[in-house]
Amino acid sequence: MIDLSAIDLNLLVAFESLYAERSVTAAAQRIHVGQPAMSAALGRLRSLFADDLFVRVGREMRPTARAEAIAPQIASALSTVRATLAERQTFDPALATKIFTLATSDYFASLILPKLLPVLKDQAPQVDLRLITVEKESFVELLEEDIIDLALGTFADLPSHIARETLVTEKFVGLCRQGHPAIKTGGVSLENFVEFPHALFTLRRDAIGIIDQTLAKQGLQRRIALTIPYWFTLPAAIAASDLLTAIPSCLQQHFVEYYPVQCFEIPLQLPSWGIAMVWSKLQDRDAANLWLRHIVRDICRELDGTGLLAGHTG
Repeated sequence: MIDLSAIDLNLLVAFESLYAERSVTAAAQRIHVGQPAMSAALGRLRSLFADDLFVRVGREMRPTARAEAIAPQIASALSTVRATLAERQTFDPALATKIFTLATSDYFASLILPKLLPVLKDQAPQVDLRLITVEKESFVELLEEDIIDLALGTFADLPSHIARETLVTEKFVGLCRQGHPAIKTGGVSLENFVEFPHALFTLRRDAIGIIDQTLAKQGLQRRIALTIPYWFTLPAAIAASDLLTAIPSCLQQHFVEYYPVQCFEIPLQLPSWGIAMVWSKLQDRDAANLWLRHIVRDICRELDGTGLLAGHTG
């Protein structure tokens, strides 16, 4: 059995050229190598196949019976290789019957779905969408195994084989019921901010957030009277109590419009953060994944332009 690891693909190209030209000189010119290189290739081919392959008859190098027998297979193999190398992967959303799976939070899904679903209906009517929650412990593995196509959220310490693109920069704003006693002329003071009990959104089942860490640096502490893992249950709880809370700025327009609540500037210097789109580099040049990333990116730019992601409500 021939050891394929010892075969130079160029030898098959040389065979193809010799078979077509029946001349070492012409074959060398055909594939742009010198005559000595072509002669050396013929020598290696003869050794590989244990046959002369081409024999000089008059002014021609005529193929032997062995050469005639293998010529169609070599031509077919090279044709397959050339087609594979030349093939450009395409994705036609209009004809695609594919399922995209995104891992994201409920609040970010609430922003992009009203824009994403019409795009799918218009451009990719047979493409289906699956949304799952972002599980920080396992989403990298899900990307690696192609179980999810994209993850959208806030991520830190990503491995090198996971690509990231920041879609928008977010910040916290305060939220309280309308007419809350903490609201004074000029907003909420730091004293009033820590005086009233707070609600904290958390998926980690803890009661410490970035606000608590920032307060601790100033020797201050707030009371966390409620922890909750549901963004869209939070405004109803705030509207019915004296609790204060912090929410991503992109949610404020929706909450203020549909609940009797109001927003305020938090009296602390808090860091902003990026909402990112991440994917496996194994899918970096996949045509379908590229299309999906392009759509999500455009939707976020459109929303950012209206102020919905940037936290501006006009």
